[in-house]
Amino acid sequence: MRGKLVAVIGDENTCTGFLLAGVGETNKGKSNFFVVDSETPKSAIEECFTKFMDDDNVAVVVINQDVAEEIRHLLDANDRQTPAVVEIPSKDKPYDPSSDSILQRAMKMFSADELR
Repeated sequence: MRGKLVAVIGDENTCTGFLLAGVGETNKGKSNFFVVDSETPKSAIEECFTKFMDDDNVAVVVINQDVAEEIRHLLDANDRQTPAVVEIPSKDKPYDPSSDSILQRAMKMFSADELR
């Protein structure tokens, strides 16, 4: 996975935090982050998610869970192992494990006894 990128779709605080951590990349007019606010159309989020998922240079897509809810149909339809999609909470909205489709898939793979 050497040389692969982490892509971020989220609110301004989340994207800024990842950029300050050094994961930001802008190359030939393309970047590996997308800031979403209340004015961002759902179609733009869908387009960005699809672009990151189709980019061979992206290994992980990190997305705020509240943003993921906007495009849940795309996340649920995704059956690829890479890039991995990781849902994280935003500053203003707590993480809800029952909404995380990746966590739900993982839980189906294990019995209740194995998770304890």
